[in-house]
Amino acid sequence: MLKRLRRWARLIKRDVLTLWFACRDPRTPWWFKLLAFGIVAYALSPIDLIPDFIPIIGLLDDAIIVPLGVIILLRLLSREIRISSAERADVQRARGKKIVSWAGFFLTVIVWLAVVAYLVKRYAM
Repeated sequence: MLKRLRRWARLIKRDVLTLWFACRDPRTPWWFKLLAFGIVAYALSPIDLIPDFIPIIGLLDDAIIVPLGVIILLRLLSREIRISSAERADVQRARGKKIVSWAGFFLTVIVWLAVVAYLVKRYAM
């Protein structure tokens, strides 16, 4: 069971990289790039929107939301773009360089700051 989960996690990581390269492909439609950028930026962000220490919900985003978004987006992607992006992702993984989305990091920080500002404004009075 543990082997299957590790294999599945590796496949999801590869698929996230595939979407990353699909976003950079000029043949990809703008609406797809917008959706994929959100999922990829969040998946590659060094921090989570929902911290993992929160029981059940903290792991829910990593275990369900990201993989589900990746699977749906890969099905929406045209076959040619998917194949070329997957090849680029495999080359990137072979190099061993890790891609980190600083846009996802900053987006997550902005969301958390907005939540904190709202809560302070709402309950400080």
